[in-house]
Amino acid sequence: MKKIKNIAISTVLGASALIGLSACSQADKVSQNVSNDADNFKVERRVVIINTRTDKIEFVAKGLISVNTEDSKKLVILAKVGKSQYKKDIINLTNNNMYTVEDLSGANVNSYKYEVTWLPESVVPVKIVGEK
Repeated sequence: MKKIKNIAISTVLGASALIGLSACSQADKVSQNVSNDADNFKVERRVVIINTRTDKIEFVAKGLISVNTEDSKKLVILAKVGKSQYKKDIINLTNNNMYTVEDLSGANVNSYKYEVTWLPESVVPVKIVGEK
């Protein structure tokens, strides 16, 4: 009886794990992989802080960057600048600024082309086109 109970519990747990894993879409998995690569300084990124009142760019960071957005009032940027050297920037987020984090190098998870166009016109228009 105990053996049957253990088999039943194992079967239920195994089925639950399979259902939980299949609930993730391919996009979710790719997004998580890209985020993990970025947090391990394998992806080149550009972070731009824009003043929404003046439409001026206030800050730009480019490089192997990890971004922490857990605190809604600050943006923590950690950049790898050498083999074992890192720089940390903390940006105060207010009602008058916004930020973008752009993946510049891409990750080897998708070979499809994509295109991003930034608007409104008050911000200097930028068009980014990835190549196949």
